[in-house]
Amino acid sequence: MQGTVTKSMGLWYLVEGTDDANYQCRLKGKFKLENKKISNPVAVGDKVELIEDEGNAEAWIISKILPRENYIIRTSPKKKGHGHIIASNIDLAVIVATVSTPKTSLGFIDRFLVTAEAFRIPAMILCNKIDLLSEEELTGLKEKMKEYEVLGYKTGFISALNPDDIEAFKATLSNQTTLISGHSGVGKSTIVNQLIPEADQKTSEISEFSEKGIHTTTFAERFKVAANSYIIDTPGIKELGLAEIEKDELSHYFPELRELLGQCKFNNCTHTHEPGCAIAAAYERGEISQSRYDSYLSMLLGDDNRR
Repeated sequence: MQGTVTKSMGLWYLVEGTDDANYQCRLKGKFKLENKKISNPVAVGDKVELIEDEGNAEAWIISKILPRENYIIRTSPKKKGHGHIIASNIDLAVIVATVSTPKTSLGFIDRFLVTAEAFRIPAMILCNKIDLLSEEELTGLKEKMKEYEVLGYKTGFISALNPDDIEAFKATLSNQTTLISGHSGVGKSTIVNQLIPEADQKTSEISEFSEKGIHTTTFAERFKVAANSYIIDTPGIKELGLAEIEKDELSHYFPELRELLGQCKFNNCTHTHEPGCAIAAAYERGEISQSRYDSYLSMLLGDDNRR
């Protein structure tokens, strides 16, 4: 039996089989010794192989994790030196951002985009709660987002409480798996529940299952929007530390920096202080925005918690 992991509940997982049935699964012991730098060996979105659990007629065992096409990863908030995979096998990564209540910083957005770039995952910035903004604030927000649009990123502006906005966003989700991420309080769950009203019921059912002596740490969960269309909702992320990205690779994941690579005087240029740096020159000419260059420096220095 093969299937896709739809929810992680600590030691247990829900897997949707190729027969469309849901299976309660645990992990084969040996996987706990592999990938020691990853805090969660199995992630939502993983394609897996299952075998029946001879010791439990109601459960199955994940015997194999099939190769991932890509994944979004962050530094583990609980295991120092480890990464935590948020979700895998993604076609579009969406960061939900708000101007206030809570405020999503440009630095946080840039770290998310860099993480998506590192695994060649198309990304989108979805600005929510625009109903709370004045006309002037909304105009300023749209002007700032134009900087990202020029770099090739999709942007959207919605109120999760507006059915027309939800329908417009839903149109971007067709025939793909979309990850939805962001800070707690930006409205991810509201968006999911508006897109999929039955999601509330499904979450309730899973909660009842997870209360039966199972570790209930919250992880991502996959929901079906329509035929061949899925969204992966994630718990709120306070900080997004970069994982599996070396300092000398970082500039490759900023599109505006990437197109200038190879033009610097020195091959090992860090684009911070070296003479003859093409990127520093472009920044001085105003061709690279202040906030984006500040984000690059912040990540390069390991200050991954910039607000």
